[in-house]
Amino acid sequence: MSPSPEQVIESQRQDWNRVAGGWEKWDRFFDEQMAFLNHRLVADARVRSGMRVLDLGSGTGYPALLATQTVGTNGQVIGIDLALQMLDAARRKATSLKLSNLTFQTGDVTSLPFEQASFDAVTTRFCLMFLPEIQKAVTEIARVLKPNAWLASAVWSAPDKNPYLKIPIDIIKQFIEIPPPDPTAPGIFRLAKPGDLAGMLQPAGLVDISEQEFLGDVQFSVAEEYFSSLMDIAAPIQNLWTKLSPTQQTEARERIIQTAGQYRKGAVIALPIAVRMVAGRKPG
Repeated sequence: MSPSPEQVIESQRQDWNRVAGGWEKWDRFFDEQMAFLNHRLVADARVRSGMRVLDLGSGTGYPALLATQTVGTNGQVIGIDLALQMLDAARRKATSLKLSNLTFQTGDVTSLPFEQASFDAVTTRFCLMFLPEIQKAVTEIARVLKPNAWLASAVWSAPDKNPYLKIPIDIIKQFIEIPPPDPTAPGIFRLAKPGDLAGMLQPAGLVDISEQEFLGDVQFSVAEEYFSSLMDIAAPIQNLWTKLSPTQQTEARERIIQTAGQYRKGAVIALPIAVRMVAGRKPG
């Protein structure tokens, strides 16, 4: 029997709370590496001074922090995430940056606790593909958007274009059998195909829908650094890793490091990523 949406959400809440410390540990590194995605989301959402912005799946604060700096003191940003411990890290960063107009709260994206047409923009980075009821979430997003306001979202594209994520999964498959993922179940690559997410925005009433595969890379000084970061922050990969015996983990670690090392470019290991950027506007 498949788990209920409530069970999926609770499991994910536990997973992301478990890795919150790792995200905070690697925060500066990934802030620098993923800054281009945050800027793209804020731009696609047409965020400007004075706006009220909602960020879904904020985690440790991205792109909510950038959106807050963009809206300025006359604007407001609210970030939502399942994991309280992730948001605790986000709050510490907001405090250190003296961003008093940024607040975070725990919540379920499929049932937003806000009035209709109450936000000037909605952003979401690497959140929607993990939801058990994506269409319901998209409908909620459309509900809280003001007329002529934009949703900007980022989800992972195809596995073959994302060695950064695919390497450890392929290596783990060399030791244990991993069933093919249910294409309709929550997961890293749930919305990877062209049109997957874009096709859900139109039934929710959004228009001017755009989609682009956005290419980049994540750079590490050494392959060991890549492995360490994965084990600290990647909850779905952690869940697979625990299925390996200690001996298998040792061998898998060596193979992951060796494979990642093949992506060396000069002084860095540059692991490609491909992100599907999807945006849409609520009609005025």
